[in-house]
Amino acid sequence: MREWITRRDVLAGLALGASNLLFARSVNAAEVFGPLQGVPAVGNTHLLTLVAVSAKTLRLRVVQQGKHGLASEIGIVPRTWPEPLSLADTDAGHSTAIWGSHKIKIEERPWRISIEDDAGKLRQQLRFDPSTGAIHFEIAEGPLFGLGEGSHPLNRRGTLDSMRNGQHEPDLATYGTRVPIPWVIGATDTWGLFFAHPWGTFDLSGADGKFIPSESTPTRDIFLVLADTPAELMRECAELTGYPHMPPLWALGYQQSHRTLASRDEVLNEAKTFREKKLPCDAMIYLGTGFCPSGWNTGHGSFTFNPAVFPDPAAMFRQMHDEHLKVVLHVVSPPEDLHGEVGDTGEALKDPSDAAVYWPKHREVQRTGVDGWWPDEGDELVPASRLARNRMYWEGSQLFQPNVRPFALHRNGYAGIQRYGWMWSGDTRSTWKTLAGQIMDGINVGLCGMPYWGSDTGGFVPTKEFTAELFVRWFQFSSFCPSFRCHGRTWKLRLPWGWDLGSYEPSEFTSQFAADILPKPEDLHNTAVEGICRKYLNLRYQLLPYLYSMVAEAHATGLPLMRALWLAYPDDAKAVATDDAYLWGSNLLVAPVVEQGATHRATYLPRGVWWDYWNNARTEGGKEVTRDVDLETLPLYVKAGTILPIGPVKQYAQEESKEPLTLRIYPGADGTMSLYEDDGSSYDYQRGEFRRIECSWNNAEHTLTLKADTSGRLPITKVLSIEAVGNPGSKRITFSGKMISIRL
Repeated sequence: MREWITRRDVLAGLALGASNLLFARSVNAAEVFGPLQGVPAVGNTHLLTLVAVSAKTLRLRVVQQGKHGLASEIGIVPRTWPEPLSLADTDAGHSTAIWGSHKIKIEERPWRISIEDDAGKLRQQLRFDPSTGAIHFEIAEGPLFGLGEGSHPLNRRGTLDSMRNGQHEPDLATYGTRVPIPWVIGATDTWGLFFAHPWGTFDLSGADGKFIPSESTPTRDIFLVLADTPAELMRECAELTGYPHMPPLWALGYQQSHRTLASRDEVLNEAKTFREKKLPCDAMIYLGTGFCPSGWNTGHGSFTFNPAVFPDPAAMFRQMHDEHLKVVLHVVSPPEDLHGEVGDTGEALKDPSDAAVYWPKHREVQRTGVDGWWPDEGDELVPASRLARNRMYWEGSQLFQPNVRPFALHRNGYAGIQRYGWMWSGDTRSTWKTLAGQIMDGINVGLCGMPYWGSDTGGFVPTKEFTAELFVRWFQFSSFCPSFRCHGRTWKLRLPWGWDLGSYEPSEFTSQFAADILPKPEDLHNTAVEGICRKYLNLRYQLLPYLYSMVAEAHATGLPLMRALWLAYPDDAKAVATDDAYLWGSNLLVAPVVEQGATHRATYLPRGVWWDYWNNARTEGGKEVTRDVDLETLPLYVKAGTILPIGPVKQYAQEESKEPLTLRIYPGADGTMSLYEDDGSSYDYQRGEFRRIECSWNNAEHTLTLKADTSGRLPITKVLSIEAVGNPGSKRITFSGKMISIRL
């Protein structure tokens, strides 16, 4: 658990951040790491040292002889590194080292590092080319995952990835923003490589893998993870780049975003409409800066409210809060302030033009009642500056509210952003191909350590494919993404009731699009959309107890929320190759419909028994199953042995309810569930202010056992409704923390 954060701690962290993140000063490597020990390359141009970070993670440090400077350890959690491994020379002319249960052999001509396990099996082999700086590595067979957000399919094998950032990639229509993270994962033998050198090219098209840095540096680090299981690999990843933060509960609810709104009255009317229509919602994101005709501020990059739009922002935000809606503001910094390198939030606070140090401006706006931020742009920032910016919004918010978990949604980031914020996939286009690509994108982002991700539901840029059908299918998919948010141009069509307004205005954008890419008039009176949106909004809020427990698991283990089937079924080749479905946590399998006009959906179900969430049909896995689908249906399967917590329908995440929490058992196998709760907003959980109920299902005896985790200090008096699929009726109990067994 993270230590309790005080305001003084935050201020101290801000002051020290530049040395941790940017490595701006030039120092002698021995000053930081001690005397260098290692194996010289051919010609004595470079020196290789090995450090055992853990029993599963090895750091390979390559230092150019005669040069001084620190490696680009951007994204790595700052720490004191252990002493380098001792090396022994052999009669065969190579050096060896022992790393836990692994043996390392280093050959100098050429420079080749081979790592074998205690059974003599080769786990990985790396070769370094001193002339080009390229690092070669074994990729064996099977899928390769990772490399961050965008650009290529789920399986990276066969690709050439230049790791460029920004929104100007050729595949923008399919993936959105490119946020490269130099993690590559081998699925077959459960290994991972993190190249602590932000820019370069990954060539995964040949018999071996190759990373070619885009620039020369005196020192570079490669981190090798050799794990026994995918879950162990994710934990090692989290140990290296950081565990995900614990977000506020409201951030897991629905967020309604806008291209622009014309007035305070329009904003408040929309908030009122959500409540009148009983459409759950937790936050409204007001998008409108300098490029919109009615932005919240007075100019591009300004931090002064536009009095014509928000004459009394504090009063308006109080009204929003009275409706139990959080307020998130969109921020676009001037392009001239977002390029190259920016400083961290320390002494440079005096410079208001520095994009990463203008928190005092944010703070004055935050005082009006702002609950979160949406910092846009930043495509041109180098990775260290991206992470400094992510961190600024996290720690800066705590300067004003030290015991309130912040919220910031970013388009750009780097490895380690999971410690500070959320990501969305940028300005995607409204196409069916894009929707399919987002599934793969979200999975790979999670495998790179970042669980809090989502997309512009419906796509940002409308195309001729943007119909009510596409919007509904995307809405269904987003209800099973960590971030559930609607946003895009023609913003009225991103409202749950927007397809029955008869208009896609505001007219601000009609001139930008040809008539043939705008919705047909008859599609603007589709009465079915609102009801379908309500169905999935209600389901999202009913599953919040499950989702929040998953978040607690991510915080503790590094496991993502959207999970590749590989994480649970590494020995099932068909599951590992699946790129159109994913696990939502450990127990639910989500199969979004991504084809226009689809009447059925084929899905591979891994081995074991599965239950159809909608009709409770029982299915044997280990095969592909086909399900009929209408527009209302996203196929959702529940693994046998699941103990699924289902809450009452709420209008916002922290709404009080007298209805009991239901624990629904899906029989067919044994199972466990750790139900986690805290206040959903503060850091008090770090001091033990939480409750956790450990649940276990014995399938043979049809018995559910509940017991309290004694490490949590919150009292437990909880009314539960217990039911099992296939069994009529339910049992209602009051659980007070004492272990109890219920036979069904």
